[in-house]
Amino acid sequence: MVRRVPYKWLVAVAFVFGLFMEILDMTVLNTALPALGRNFDAGTETLQWLVTGYLVSMAVFIPASGWVADRFGAKRTFVFALAVFTAASAWGGAAGSLGELITARVVQGVGGGLLTPVGTAMLFRAFPPAERAKASAVLSIPTTIAPALGPVLGGWMVDNVSWRWIFFLKVPIGVLGLLFAVVALREERADDPGRFDVAGFLSGGAALALLLLGLDRGAREGWGTAAVLVPLGAGLVLAAAFVTIELTRTEPMIDLRLLKDRLFRTGNLLMLPSSGALMGALFLVPLLLQYQMGVDATGSGLVTMFQALGMLVLLPVAGRLYPKVGPRRLLVTGFAVIAVAQVMLIMVGPGTTLWAVRLSLFAMGAGMALTVIPLQAATFATITPAATARASSVFSTTRQVASAAGVAVVASLLTARTDSRLGGLGARATDLASRQEAVFAAYHDVFIVTTALALLGFLIALRVRDADAVTSMRPGPTVTEADRSQAVDGGRIT
Repeated sequence: MVRRVPYKWLVAVAFVFGLFMEILDMTVLNTALPALGRNFDAGTETLQWLVTGYLVSMAVFIPASGWVADRFGAKRTFVFALAVFTAASAWGGAAGSLGELITARVVQGVGGGLLTPVGTAMLFRAFPPAERAKASAVLSIPTTIAPALGPVLGGWMVDNVSWRWIFFLKVPIGVLGLLFAVVALREERADDPGRFDVAGFLSGGAALALLLLGLDRGAREGWGTAAVLVPLGAGLVLAAAFVTIELTRTEPMIDLRLLKDRLFRTGNLLMLPSSGALMGALFLVPLLLQYQMGVDATGSGLVTMFQALGMLVLLPVAGRLYPKVGPRRLLVTGFAVIAVAQVMLIMVGPGTTLWAVRLSLFAMGAGMALTVIPLQAATFATITPAATARASSVFSTTRQVASAAGVAVVASLLTARTDSRLGGLGARATDLASRQEAVFAAYHDVFIVTTALALLGFLIALRVRDADAVTSMRPGPTVTEADRSQAVDGGRIT
């Protein structure tokens, strides 16, 4: 029965299982962060490593996913990634300390780092170039439903059951996804996977970790200390070494030469402000609602789900508009709407109604819907089938690095700005109303940064040329099995 369904839809369903579980994990966790802080007696700067540790782990293992899939097969790698993610979710639910929970999250990141790029490459090989917008619409299923369900489920479980169930609830989803992938997917692998790029793997991973560590310490402690300058300097040196290594390798782990393609380069640049602004804001809003506005976890989830509702409403519109108006106008409009949404969050104060927060999050989701479709479809428009897998690895790495940096920076800035705002109260330091206003002002300072990121995306989007993305905007010939074989043999499966 499964084989009667066109194979591209079987790939889509399998990937939806994995992506749904991965996105649900993040949205459930964001709502539960204040509860975890109370349970483990931890502050924002420590809690952020539950998010950042996971994202860093993903970013480190995404580049390695290409070689792993070439060596062991795409199906086997995808199934392994699902298994690791599911097992780590169970481990997180059973964790006895915050350190153990962070470790489980890092292991989850290994599974996520293999899962997302392998699934994306399989999906984009299964759908012909003219149907890339349709493939992106498939990805919109988990990217809208999971964020809508996650905050509410996470809040309800924290308030009525236990924080542990925000991890346990993903286990049955993972098991179902595993069973479906084993039955439905075909194996795809390269004849000659080549050697594993050890130097690239170590230099890239170490550079990312050191840079995030330096950014975290710099935002909290100032930028002139050795504890900040040493990791930042070492990270920059290793990043330069990574770029040199990858540009000189015949079979690099990350093919940076693909960035010579103008549209692909611009799409990756746009992913930096897009993911950074979104993930940063979604990390902050639950903290603002629960710590400062007195909302419980369930209520916080019911507010933050409006971001997903905004995406749900606008995604079909963006999908229909894309072939008609092209990526440039959608991207420019999307980033403008995201910037407006961030400005609305800057205006939230002690007496602000929750509907103002809901409206700002709905606008943020609407803006993201207008950017996600053109980003997914247009970025790969000029990439050949043989290079799709390698391009997916670059794109996925960019997204995760941007997300990790966004969360790390806003969490660290919030701690630093809160200390600074409270320290500037002087004689009013004991007045509760003054302290509350100072903390709200600290949140406003950080939302100014996320607004700046959105405006940066707006400026970069102005450089996009619709003519470069024309192959993704009109019907074209279908991809044959021979084309797919060439894509598998000619490029790394990521």
